[in-house]
Amino acid sequence: MQKTLLSFLIFLLTVTTATAQTEADTTWRRTFTAGINLNQAAFSDNWKAGGISSIAFNSNLDARADYKLGKTSWDNAVQMQYGLIKNKGEEQRKSIDRIFLDSKYGYAISSDWNTFVSANFLSQFTKGYEYDVDADGTDRLISNFLSPGFLTFALGAEYKPNPYFSLRLSPFAPRFTFLADDAVALNERYGVPEGKSIRTEWLAAMVQASYNRDILTNVNLRLGHMAYINYRELSGKKIDHMFNAVLTAKVNRYINVNLMGNLIYDYDQDSEVQYNQSLGLGILYTMEGFTVRP
Repeated sequence: MQKTLLSFLIFLLTVTTATAQTEADTTWRRTFTAGINLNQAAFSDNWKAGGISSIAFNSNLDARADYKLGKTSWDNAVQMQYGLIKNKGEEQRKSIDRIFLDSKYGYAISSDWNTFVSANFLSQFTKGYEYDVDADGTDRLISNFLSPGFLTFALGAEYKPNPYFSLRLSPFAPRFTFLADDAVALNERYGVPEGKSIRTEWLAAMVQASYNRDILTNVNLRLGHMAYINYRELSGKKIDHMFNAVLTAKVNRYINVNLMGNLIYDYDQDSEVQYNQSLGLGILYTMEGFTVRP
């Protein structure tokens, strides 16, 4: 199943590239941002104030390819984050791990509203563990690529009054939850029924909001929120919420300060809110451009 999904994603990318190269009378706007943040601390063995030597890095990639022609639009986004941390006396561990792909095809019905169909995919790159869960220090495997993986399709209307804010309302949003690693399935199910590797939620709705704007000179704020509602489980505590925030301040062309955070509430995973946060000083590379094909 994992190979099948990877083949499907590669096929989509191939079709996208071919379309971009052959489409006539098109305007594309492409942006690409990649960064690496490094953090390091060292203490002598007799450092009386306490502390532990450590080294860590976080990497992030944010790319977009947006197409516009008359009333038709096609917006594509990729967000990837990955980080590692190594404390003295401990094995190397992940600090952050996220893959998010989103593609939306829209048709304008007014100056502020579009109808649209979309698809998005959410997962992670590598294995994740719950550390030192037993008395002997055993680590428990609780996640991996496609374990879980979420593929969500949506049909609805989008409100976009300006270039930096959008609100998507999708009364029909089927979602497929994948649990491809049998070793993960022994410890975590993510709402997937016992004996199954896929959970299908056909009758569901989704609300998505995004904000991306320079709030000060050389300071950018990007916010994203997604709420997922299963019609068969209509209760406040069973509405899934995912929130992502990135604040980036450029020191100069290549150096930046980056603050990132993610909040997740998914009743099928945990009854409490999950969160992660990272702060770093690092290298940032940004590229932006337009392509007009007459």
